[in-house]
Amino acid sequence: MRTRAILLSSLGAAAALAGCIPVQIQAPEEPIEINLNVNIRQEVIVRLERDAQDLLQNNADLFGGPSQ
Repeated sequence: MRTRAILLSSLGAAAALAGCIPVQIQAPEEPIEINLNVNIRQEVIVRLERDAQDLLQNNADLFGGPSQ
């Protein structure tokens, strides 16, 4: 019962003070910088590997090897 009374009085005090505290919202003077260091190396290598594999399959005689 005592805990409930403390909780209710705390909530009441917080509600009463909420209207008394001035809140200021101000834009920063410098622009916000979002640094996205994304490593895309793996994706590029996979694409190049697939392109090279397709090229070799479509041109089997490219290096003087037998045609399939």
